[in-house]
Amino acid sequence: MNPDNIRIVLVNTTHPGNIGGVARAMKNMGLRHLYLVAPRDYPSEQAVWRAASATDILDSAVVVPTLHAAIGDCQFVVGTSARTRRIPWPLLGARQCAERIALASAREQVAILFGREDRGLTNEELQVCNLHLNIPTSDAYSSLNLAMAVQIVAYELCMLASTTELPDSEVDQWDAPFAALHDMERFYTHLEETLVDIEFLDPAAPRQLMSRLRRLYNRVRLDEMELNILRGILTETRKWVKRARAGKP
Repeated sequence: MNPDNIRIVLVNTTHPGNIGGVARAMKNMGLRHLYLVAPRDYPSEQAVWRAASATDILDSAVVVPTLHAAIGDCQFVVGTSARTRRIPWPLLGARQCAERIALASAREQVAILFGREDRGLTNEELQVCNLHLNIPTSDAYSSLNLAMAVQIVAYELCMLASTTELPDSEVDQWDAPFAALHDMERFYTHLEETLVDIEFLDPAAPRQLMSRLRRLYNRVRLDEMELNILRGILTETRKWVKRARAGKP
């Protein structure tokens, strides 16, 4: 596991004290990279007060306006989710997910996303993830503080780093790096445009087609060479459609 390749990403955090609490939880467990996506109130003295001796995490935090700016260069993205989705995504508990994160971080940039205090991550934000992480709670009181959630995940990663001999990552035996998120997003745009061109996808009634295709490719994880091959196929497909509509051989 390489902690330098793991970033904690907080999306639209409302309370600055939670940002400070997250910084403290991260430093407790040896994580250093904090990204803040459009926080409502930051910088803030309350965040500094809650961070206690972890103000260096706040000082180096990266504040960005969009989620894509925070994770575009990542190859493996995990989103925390507390509720069942209409289209189920690969879902693991904190311990199992930490194992996947630890393996990926050996060679890849990994992001762990935590959503808004009141409603978590949106469906659109969760659809960019390779895995969803769920922390089970009591039915009697299921609300989990943001810093607590980060602490649980960070603890599982810390335990792996200190006590477990991890097996080789799948990327160690692979012949090409896995595709970064910003390249995957370009692929999804290209794929959707092509499906519209061949009239497989009706923009007026898309149903859940692109969501299910995202789930498929995020689950499989394309490497850069595979992604280039698929983009080439899409490009040639669109050329043939254009020729056919123009009546050209």
